[in-house]
Amino acid sequence: MEDSRVLGYGSGDNSDNQQQPGRRIYDPYKDLQIPYRAIYDLPTSPEFLFQEESLAQRRSWGENLTYFTGIGYLSGAVGGASVGLYKGLRSAEPGETVKLRISRVLNSSGQDGRRFGNRLGVIGLLYAGTESGLVAVRGSDDWINSVVAGLGTGAFFKAANGPRSAAIAGAIGGLMVGAAMAGKQVLKRYVPV
Repeated sequence: MEDSRVLGYGSGDNSDNQQQPGRRIYDPYKDLQIPYRAIYDLPTSPEFLFQEESLAQRRSWGENLTYFTGIGYLSGAVGGASVGLYKGLRSAEPGETVKLRISRVLNSSGQDGRRFGNRLGVIGLLYAGTESGLVAVRGSDDWINSVVAGLGTGAFFKAANGPRSAAIAGAIGGLMVGAAMAGKQVLKRYVPV
């Protein structure tokens, strides 16, 4: 193994090295007069362009809508495509050509992916809108807004199926968000970052 100072990656002190012909020893930090670790030990806190951005503790309502709708659609599309892939492979019949099997799998994956993606995207849109509205009305951002938004999202999503279905879906939505909030608090408390 060669000495790192000979290769030019050392501390810049080349008094004990002899310069070899055809090899140039270069130390980019020699003229800076600062330790090289200060350059590579970058801060881990978020950096903001404007001071107002650093004061915001949560996403804006527009960012919330975009985030939850996008995450909902993407996860629904992936899950639905997986279900469609399974159904398409399972429904293959003996004697079919490979081209027909591939077409069946692609059609089934696309159909289920769109359907699941659209449903979860709408649920994300309803949740983000409800939660942002509650934050604006109540003037505080806490777990109550999230749980009530989950209740409202379930009720709004199933409102067309009748009041009983809306109440059940609202309860399920509230319980799911409540469990997610409790899990988040447990992770904050017991899992080191």
